[in-house]
Amino acid sequence: MSTPESARQPDEAVTRLRRLDCCAVSDALDLLGLAGQVTGVPKRSGSAAKIAGRVITLKLHDGPRPDGPLRHLGTTAVELSDTDTVIVVEQRSGKDAGCWGGLLTLGAKLRGAAGVVADGPVRDIDEAREYDFPIFSTSLTARTARGRVVEAATNGPIVPWGVPVEADDYVIADSSAVIFIPAAKVNAVLDAAEAIAFKEAVMAKALLAGKPISLVMSGDYENMLEGGDK
Repeated sequence: MSTPESARQPDEAVTRLRRLDCCAVSDALDLLGLAGQVTGVPKRSGSAAKIAGRVITLKLHDGPRPDGPLRHLGTTAVELSDTDTVIVVEQRSGKDAGCWGGLLTLGAKLRGAAGVVADGPVRDIDEAREYDFPIFSTSLTARTARGRVVEAATNGPIVPWGVPVEADDYVIADSSAVIFIPAAKVNAVLDAAEAIAFKEAVMAKALLAGKPISLVMSGDYENMLEGGDK
């Protein structure tokens, strides 16, 4: 029996991730020798400074539709979404065709989804702004997907911006970057990022107390990613 939405427990990793920013998470990936940072993806809508959540993947292509009942692209991803999820779309066909649009945005908003991250063109962005729904995307368009691209899979593997991403991985996005974290590594990344954020908070407190910045950002800052307590 499925768990009612009202009875679902919040994802602790999502809760922790939302307390961080992309810079701390990026430093944690560097410390652990991991990749997953994508820069240069602007936020197109939404007033929230950042979004974070567990990934629902949506892959579009210009090939044949998958077997099974006909559904409009993205609707399965919307129906799977909840407050702990971010829908990540890959539309790397090279065609100027919307991989996300206004009705999908409204549907995701009503489900409480945290936002959308799209490697591809998004349309109806003014509607997303009216709904105050966060979308990060490579580009904008008015061109419909109809007759151009179709859904290839939901919650299958994708490679947005060349980064391998699986369903139930994690993502955080803000004005600095979009960062993907493999589910198997999320606790290690969160531990490292929280330690880095704590050290930076201590240094900020020292600056506010009047300590010279040259002293605050000497050994403490330069050695931050070495894992020690210098």
